[in-house]
Amino acid sequence: QVQLVESGGGLVQTGGSLRLSCAASGRTFSGYTMGWFRQAPGKEREFVAAISWTGGITAYGDSVKGRFAISRDNAKNTVSLEMNSLKPEDTAVYYCAARPNWSSLYIYWGQGTQVTVSS
Repeated sequence: QVQLVESGGGLVQTGGSLRLSCAASGRTFSGYTMGWFRQAPGKEREFVAAISWTGGITAYGDSVKGRFAISRDNAKNTVSLEMNSLKPEDTAVYYCAARPNWSSLYIYWGQGTQVTVSS
């Protein structure tokens, strides 16, 4: 059974930082691209960041470029999202996701972790 489990969410003040982690289990994720998405109440799900299997390719949503950084540790089957200079508009549930390669659809999703940024 494939599982993606997010952790690290919480309440932080504007300008603060948080580090989210996602632990993957249940199958080999060799070759998989990992991503982070978020969804705020009443809004559509938004792409945040993605990282290729080797880590050599990363991508970021426009709203987080320069503030967030995605990384992965393939030996531990984990992917992380370092979030800096947080703003109230970053408040959302953050989801970890996995897809077989850079071009395919995301097929595995975590349950999400809440991030709340207070003004």
